[in-house]
Amino acid sequence: MLKTTSVFILIIFFTSCKTPQNHNQSLSSAIDQSLELATKQSLRMAESLKDQPDKLPQTIGKDGKLVTCNSDWWVSGFFPGVLWYLYENNPEDSLKLWAENYTLRVEDQQFTTDNHDVGFMIFCSFGNGYRITGNPKYKEVIHNASKSLITRFNPTVGCIRSWDYAPWSAKWQYPVIIDNMMNLELLEWSAQTFNDTTFSHVARTHANTTMENHFRDDYSSYHVISYDTITGAVEKKNTAQGYSDDSAWARGQAWGLYGYTMMYRETGKESYLEQANHIADFIINHPNLPEDKIPYWDFDAPDIPNTLRDASAGAIMCSALLELSQYVADYKAKSYLNVAKIQIRTLSSDEYLANPGENANFILKHSVGHMPNRTEIDVPLTYADYYFVEALMRAKELTKQGEL
Repeated sequence: MLKTTSVFILIIFFTSCKTPQNHNQSLSSAIDQSLELATKQSLRMAESLKDQPDKLPQTIGKDGKLVTCNSDWWVSGFFPGVLWYLYENNPEDSLKLWAENYTLRVEDQQFTTDNHDVGFMIFCSFGNGYRITGNPKYKEVIHNASKSLITRFNPTVGCIRSWDYAPWSAKWQYPVIIDNMMNLELLEWSAQTFNDTTFSHVARTHANTTMENHFRDDYSSYHVISYDTITGAVEKKNTAQGYSDDSAWARGQAWGLYGYTMMYRETGKESYLEQANHIADFIINHPNLPEDKIPYWDFDAPDIPNTLRDASAGAIMCSALLELSQYVADYKAKSYLNVAKIQIRTLSSDEYLANPGENANFILKHSVGHMPNRTEIDVPLTYADYYFVEALMRAKELTKQGEL
């Protein structure tokens, strides 16, 4: 890749006035080089934790060293998913062995009923593993995880509860976060695979309730909606990770875009496609979306342009836009693909893509986890890597088809 000057890096990061300078490189070349780098980094990452069989990568600490998590943290399934995608791209035995190894590290979460993240944990890991290998043991784990997830559904509210634990239990009766849309793919897949409409009923009811209550008139999304458990009515509209209750937290907008795109794929319901289009239009036409298309951590952060970007939000948006482009008319598809192409080039540039052996072996730099809590600020995040690799795989397929 062409190297940018240090001055240009400062401009792109703080003022966002330019797009990456690898525009002369073909998109397919940028994709292949990023996948090659991702493979090298992920193999190093896997090797670094081979003697810690209960650990998975999460982020880095203030000292620049790797921070890991156990299987019960919500991000545990992402690294196994990265390995499966990379094995799909390049079917080497070493990648498959590591993918199997790290997937089994989250196996115990199939019976988790105390949070909504079992979809992230199990479907990113076992879901990709089953899709690629057809291993029947993986299928059973996914079925169990789906049964665990629907225990959190309240028919009066019409949603799967997100959080149980303090301090949320004191603040909200029944909190539902926009992130929860992402866990519905697990249920839709299980409904079709096991011919059980219970799963799809829960997923679609949750999606419909969220569509009704989580979105503002401009199709931006609140982060947290809390419901009255007796009546099912909306109790509060807040944020946990965004700038303010009324702001558009970037990753939250990405979750919504991805979630409704996925729900259209799984159900064919036009209302979900319309919702995904509205969210996409809000994002790509927002005056605070930088020219390089990697969003600030919140679209309404008061210190724009002198605030941090969130590569994780950019990667999720990119993956979703690539898929959404396949479901819409040509003029819309072109606008979505144009944004996604810029996002791929930006994330594949020196500003965001790590050098081999650096960045504690993560792939992307410059993500924001929880700004209000001042945790995971301007660091690599395992889910940023996951959605970036997924976007690269989707983009690679579209380039083969001549659509990108």
